Amino acid sequence: MKLKFIIEKSYPGLSKQRYRVLVPYLKKTVRLYQKSWNEINDEFFKTIEEITGYTWKHKIYFCVLSPFHRGISSWGGNKIIRTWRENPYSMRKITAHELIISHIFTIFERDFQEENLINKQKWALAEISAWAITGLENKMLKFWPWISGEEKYPLNHNYPELYNLQKRLKPIYVKKKNSKGFLQKAIKILKRNFKG
Repeated sequence: MKLKFIIEKSYPGLSKQRYRVLVPYLKKTVRLYQKSWNEINDEFFKTIEEITGYTWKHKIYFCVLSPFHRGISSWGGNKIIRTWRENPYSMRKITAHELIISHIFTIFERDFQEENLINKQKWALAEISAWAITGLENKMLKFWPWISGEEKYPLNHNYPELYNLQKRLKPIYVKKKNSKGFLQKAIKILKRNFKG
């Protein structure tokens, strides 16, 4: 598996003049991000397969650098979006988070279709799972050892509707035997407590 950082030829909402000003910096950032990510690429993808018990759906993933958006996942697709305005090393955790969300959505497609989760429920569980994997798994923390304690399993994000569910699922994740078992338990809680 491979993550390749790219820029688009245009961005909706961005004027041609503004795009011309940004392009040289986007190109430099692509190189810096790619160099940093390449240091962890192979081990990251392998470690996620070990943690989740599922192979990645795509062989190559693309990360579009955005002038606007901090982070967006494609919910099972092979393209994510990340801001170009970060340090090449500090960008790793959120980039990983967006990739993991996409991976979790493919797990839902493979094994959990009969659960009939609505998109908002899938999104909630994918977000929380990505926070848990990137911050509660020692195997993952080595990819971003500089993060502080509160950044590991953050409760200071832009989704306050997830706080209670996130707090409830943390001990279940920590005690899990495997990721599939965690998802099965989490889905039961999600269906009772998160209608979207």
